[in-house]
Amino acid sequence: MIRDGVTVLLRLGEPASPAPAPVASLLLEHIADRDNMNTATNPASRGFSPAAAARGAAIRQQLLEMPIPVVAEALGYHDKTTTRLRNETGGAWSRYAPEDHSRSPAGWAPKGAGDR
Repeated sequence: MIRDGVTVLLRLGEPASPAPAPVASLLLEHIADRDNMNTATNPASRGFSPAAAARGAAIRQQLLEMPIPVVAEALGYHDKTTTRLRNETGGAWSRYAPEDHSRSPAGWAPKGAGDR
């Protein structure tokens, strides 16, 4: 939003467009009454800590449901960071597939086992 004297312009692209009077009034009222404007620059603010906690919980939930490398690449995290977070959640790779991973699949033999 741009205020040019009495005209309120809304930039949704180029050039900015004049906002009709009812919309301009709502925009100006919203700008004047915004609360919690210190969240991004004040890590101690009330709004920041719940957001950070929710983000951490969401990442950990994704790591319980998806392979670590997939989450790391999708979110732009280093794989060591996602591995550490995954270990903190207490999950294991065997939970990714719904099969019994404690034994080898039927017919599977280690490479070179048939050469003996």
